[in-house]
Amino acid sequence: MPRYALLILPAFNRVYGESSIRLTRSELAVFSSRGLGREVRDTEETRIGGVPYVTFETAEPLTEADVSLLSNLSSVYAVFGMEGELLRPLTMRPRDRLSSDLITIQKYAGKTNEHFTKLLLNVTALAADKGLGERLSVFDPLCGRGTSLNQALMYGYDAYGIDVDGKDFEAYTGFVKTWLRNKKLKHTAETVPVRRERALVGRRFNVTFGLSKEAVKAGDVQHLTVINADTLRSREFFKPRSFDLLVADAPYGVQHGSKGGGHGLSRSPMDLLRQAVPVWAELLRPGGAMGLAWNTYGGKSADLAAILTDAGLEVVDYPDFEHWVDQAIVRDIIVARKPT
Repeated sequence: MPRYALLILPAFNRVYGESSIRLTRSELAVFSSRGLGREVRDTEETRIGGVPYVTFETAEPLTEADVSLLSNLSSVYAVFGMEGELLRPLTMRPRDRLSSDLITIQKYAGKTNEHFTKLLLNVTALAADKGLGERLSVFDPLCGRGTSLNQALMYGYDAYGIDVDGKDFEAYTGFVKTWLRNKKLKHTAETVPVRRERALVGRRFNVTFGLSKEAVKAGDVQHLTVINADTLRSREFFKPRSFDLLVADAPYGVQHGSKGGGHGLSRSPMDLLRQAVPVWAELLRPGGAMGLAWNTYGGKSADLAAILTDAGLEVVDYPDFEHWVDQAIVRDIIVARKPT
């Protein structure tokens, strides 16, 4: 049987790096069941030349399309065909169409690991009808400073987000405008107030950009919209069935995300999700998917699955993505799709 090896990217975060092999194996299982044209078998960690790889077999050789899909694994650096003791590099064709500093240049306390953000987007997209290959519309209802939005833009998707934190909104909008200018990408960007019955309810940041002037003239543009407002009010800013994918890294039990109910900032992530998931589910298109990362110390997977099911979504049977972040956080992923 043909055998292959994935060289794993070094993680800047040591703790995440220690979990990267296991997480890659779980992510590869999702790619196998929902994206590849063939089944992946006998996945394992193999040390070659003292370096860890993820190796696997397939009944038939991988096609160029298969290798292109695997090029988007969140922690993969290179893909090789194994020929005895030799490794033959295969040509990678990742979806990324923007420079990687869009993802890596921002540094701030509490930033989600970029590899994990990509993993979450990948497995959510593969649960949806359109998979990774289409021009998708992605919504992050707890977008913070935009790591998920930036990864969606990297893939050529349109990205939309909402967050209640005004400082995060200002930091992210300032970063995006500076980045677009520095890259000399043809774009428009504006921040406008949003009012309802003359009352200010939020701010909206709108961006349209293309990779070149010719692309913009041809209509080949991407859209980014970020709202500074409470996520529980998402339906006031976006129409039902607007998005193919919804991805969110839920708060970990510190002050966050919602001012609903007039009681100040909620401290319970599960309480927020119980209120927010039904709102978010309305924004998903049929055949779309919702992927949530959360701290397992803050709630059980069965409870979160019940919240998603009660909102009319179907929880997807996925492999284990649980991993240790620090002594107060063990993070996992749950994905659900909206029936067609």
